[in-house]
This record gives sequence, C-alpha cells and structure tokens, in this order.
Amino acid sequence: MSSTGRAAEVRLSIPADSAYIAVPRSVVGNLAARNDFTLDAIDDLRIAVDEACALLLPEAADGVLECVFEVDPPQLTVHASAVVPGGWMPDTDSFGWTVLTALVESAAAETVDGRLTITVTATATASETL
Repeated sequence: MSSTGRAAEVRLSIPADSAYIAVPRSVVGNLAARNDFTLDAIDDLRIAVDEACALLLPEAADGVLECVFEVDPPQLTVHASAVVPGGWMPDTDSFGWTVLTALVESAAAETVDGRLTITVTATATASETL
C-alpha cells in the first residue's frame, strides 16, 4: 500500500537474461516485507517469482521481461510477462510449475496478443499457512 493508503502498482522491465532475475525477486521481497508477510512467506514469494521469470526467460522473443507488482493489502499479485513464440505455454506438469504453484495462493498463465503472462497471488494471512 502506498503512503496515501491506496493500492499501489510497481512496474519493472528487465532484459530477459538470468543475470537480472535477482531484480524482480528483490522487489517482491521488499514489497512483501512492507506489507506484513512473514519471513517464510516472503521467501516463498521470492522463489515463486523467480520460477515464473525463469519459465519465461528462454521464450522471451523480444529479449524483455515485464513484471507488474500489485499491492493491495493483504494481497500481493505479480504479473510476469514476455512476448513468446506463437502457442507457447509453460508445461504445467514441469518441476518449475509445481514449485511455483506450491508456494503461492494461486498461479495462472494466459496469452493475449502473443504476450504470455504468469500471474501469482499471495495473501499475507493465507501465506502463513502455506
């Protein structure tokens, strides 16, 4: 939540290179810490965002990974997206997807106009029981 008491949104654009994955992981950790997530929940959310980004990296056709962080306490939603080759979707039976879905309240993948977005959502109170 912003200092004005309203929901907040943070946008981030990074090169689709594994060297930059620490940036969205750091941002989500900071936002979760500011919004009363437990230490375990913060770690879970960091790993989930890392996995979402890692799934997109090799497929990012334009070399750019976009992340949008929506903070609406107690909920934190992250949309990681990239332009991907036509028809590509993450393998929901893969280890990465299994890890991703185990760590957050919800996870989904959706393609719109060639851009695949992986959305993960966690709630401060719900994440304590995950």
